[in-house]
Amino acid sequence: MDVTQVSAATAASNTTSNTNSVLSSDFEVFLQMLTAQAEYQDPLEPIDSSEYAAQLAQFSMVEQQVSTNDLLEQMLVAFGANDMSGAANWIGLEALVTGPVQFEGAPITISPNPPVAADAVELVVYNAQGTEVQRRTLPVGAEPYVWDGLNAAGSPLAYGEYTLKVESSANGEVLTEDPALSYTRVTEARIDNGTTLLVLQNGYMIEAANVIGLREPA
Repeated sequence: MDVTQVSAATAASNTTSNTNSVLSSDFEVFLQMLTAQAEYQDPLEPIDSSEYAAQLAQFSMVEQQVSTNDLLEQMLVAFGANDMSGAANWIGLEALVTGPVQFEGAPITISPNPPVAADAVELVVYNAQGTEVQRRTLPVGAEPYVWDGLNAAGSPLAYGEYTLKVESSANGEVLTEDPALSYTRVTEARIDNGTTLLVLQNGYMIEAANVIGLREPA
């Protein structure tokens, strides 16, 4: 391994380590907040069960995200070293990413992650021209949601590219509108000028560093 490869591997490792520290910190803070909320709740007005369930779901999602970082770190180090054999390990896995999705009739699973303060969540669907074509009310929580791509009449939307966003509100005021996370299978890995690129099943290409999570195909 030459000096350039070592530097790339070190940079990738440092980046992922920093991300891991941030996630671990967020995880600890979230756990402390949830514990304090349960400990000091008013016995006469306990936490609503649905709200508590939503917070537990978010807690589970954060915990899962932290647990995937070790695998991501190992793969990013291999990528930084231009190790094509390491890059090949990604092929066939499903990567959790943000960005447009390609609708071709099959349902698409997204992973919303609304803020804890949100009391209403909607999935907003935009077509390739940026026009809003659909809104759907989602459960307030981090549970995966399957978007079937059907319109109000039950017919499929036109096949093509769509952008899915999660709009979270509290007391009627929009808090955030974030791109929805979705799992897409990795079909190819490339290295271009020291940067590892992943080709996804929907035809899009992303940098490996932008992958948020990995899982075996369902």
